[in-house]
Amino acid sequence: MALRTLIVDDEPLAVERIQVICAQIETINVIGTASDGAAALRLVDALLPDLILLDMTMPELDGLGVARELAKRDNPPAVIFVTAHDDFAVEAFDLDAIDYVLKPVASDRLSRAIERALARRGTGRVRESQWLEELWVPHRSELLRIAVSEVSRIDAERDYVRLFVGEPADGGRSYLLLQTIAGLEQRLDPAEFIRIHRSTILRRDRIRGLRHDGLGVWSAELDCGEALRIGRTYLPKVKAMAGR
Repeated sequence: MALRTLIVDDEPLAVERIQVICAQIETINVIGTASDGAAALRLVDALLPDLILLDMTMPELDGLGVARELAKRDNPPAVIFVTAHDDFAVEAFDLDAIDYVLKPVASDRLSRAIERALARRGTGRVRESQWLEELWVPHRSELLRIAVSEVSRIDAERDYVRLFVGEPADGGRSYLLLQTIAGLEQRLDPAEFIRIHRSTILRRDRIRGLRHDGLGVWSAELDCGEALRIGRTYLPKVKAMAGR
């Protein structure tokens, strides 16, 4: 059964491009378009779509604002953000969006997002945890979905964080995400991650032990053999993790 789909974008050419792509996807049926957030909410009430392809930046009520309003409702439509901006991915995931597709939209990329929407409808999955379970990170011309469980370390780099994914011995990868380390820390499960320095968050199970280097200086020894200095501000919490 095709997903009844509403397209929301304030750029007519963008709407036209998405309509052309959607016409080639048998699993969706475009039932309307809106050029601003307020009109989108009115059409949601009138048409009861299953899915919204939602632009992020619009005048007055933007895409995030629309998604927040929809989240307050019973049985809201699924949301796929379609945007030229890659710096709202964390906020989008907090609103339980299905996917985050970058413009210019490629037909195969949108098709994969639609498949995820169909799978979500089939399972009825709703994210219940208050902690992040996945992250979307910019990579080349799209955003990759990375399970938080795959992240072993997070380093601050000014207004960005660098996510280290996978095992170093297996050629682990790293990705930059526009997000402060303090902001990301608040979204991570403290049972899984611990901040050891103003610039470093570690997955707890990667810490093999603690080492006293003298003069009150401590380091965390990782399972890969690397040692990272623990900041004085974070030392009591790290010691408490070790039962000291």
